[in-house]
Amino acid sequence: MNADAHNRSGAAIGFVLAGILAISINDMLIKKLSGGYPLHEIVFARAFIGILFSLVLVQLEGGWRILKTTQAHWHILRGLLVVVANMTFFLALAAIPLADATALFFVAPLFITLLSIPILGEKVGIMRLTAVAVGFVGVIIMQRPWADTQALQVSRLVLLLPVISALTYALNQLMTRRLGVHSKASALSIYIQGTFLIVSLGFFLIAGDGRFVDATSPPSMQFLLREWVWPAQDDLWVFLGLGVNAAIIGYCLSQAYRIADAATVAPFEYVGLPLAVFWGLVIFGDLPVWEIWVGIALILGSGLFVFLRERQKARRLLKTRPLRSV
Repeated sequence: MNADAHNRSGAAIGFVLAGILAISINDMLIKKLSGGYPLHEIVFARAFIGILFSLVLVQLEGGWRILKTTQAHWHILRGLLVVVANMTFFLALAAIPLADATALFFVAPLFITLLSIPILGEKVGIMRLTAVAVGFVGVIIMQRPWADTQALQVSRLVLLLPVISALTYALNQLMTRRLGVHSKASALSIYIQGTFLIVSLGFFLIAGDGRFVDATSPPSMQFLLREWVWPAQDDLWVFLGLGVNAAIIGYCLSQAYRIADAATVAPFEYVGLPLAVFWGLVIFGDLPVWEIWVGIALILGSGLFVFLRERQKARRLLKTRPLRSV
């Protein structure tokens, strides 16, 4: 690791922290809107506004030419993974507290560490693998397998939605690392926003009239398939904020995983955990139950351990390699 790599890692950490702050605000706003608007309408508005801001970033990073790619199929797959990650998580938000959904989602950095072995060829030792296993124990505790559906107040499927979101998010970030070698962060963001627009328009054409749900449908299904409505005047600013956040999230996370390895960047995503608890308490008056706190502790502890092991490995490499002459 040389000075340039160290500086790139520092910049990547800054980008991921900015992206996670934007995500926490995004999740809070979407949960706030989930009782009155369909998810695909929110996604469409968010992507439409976000792509306008991303186009400005494209001009700053090199102009229209940076949108050209010879890997269109991989960008489409990455975009679809992001759509699945977002929509499964947002559907969970309609039925469970923000902190609960976020805590379950934060198995994503552990997925990233685990999947970086076969996908990126990164080396992960037995200690880090053990830490990953501990984190998954935390997920199991948060799933409360000993409780029945009545005690949980939601179906088991809803509790699995954030975990599915975490897995697809992890795959997306590892693809970002590979695609980012040849693509700018703003271009990566454009491809994602474009995929959101196409998918949400497809939902509108199929289910935009709300014919597939009624008042007796589960909250998550109502959120997914209810009828499109014109936003109330007070909510227009919320939709605008979601669009700006979409551009920030797409750019910052793409840039973070483009310029640094996944194991360095991923642990800093845990900043989202206290932010979710904060928004849940301040905006919705929710506090996690004890199982969620235990799960948060296990996932957070395992994630930080993985990060510390990675930093120790980087320092050893720095000491054993000769300094490059300048």
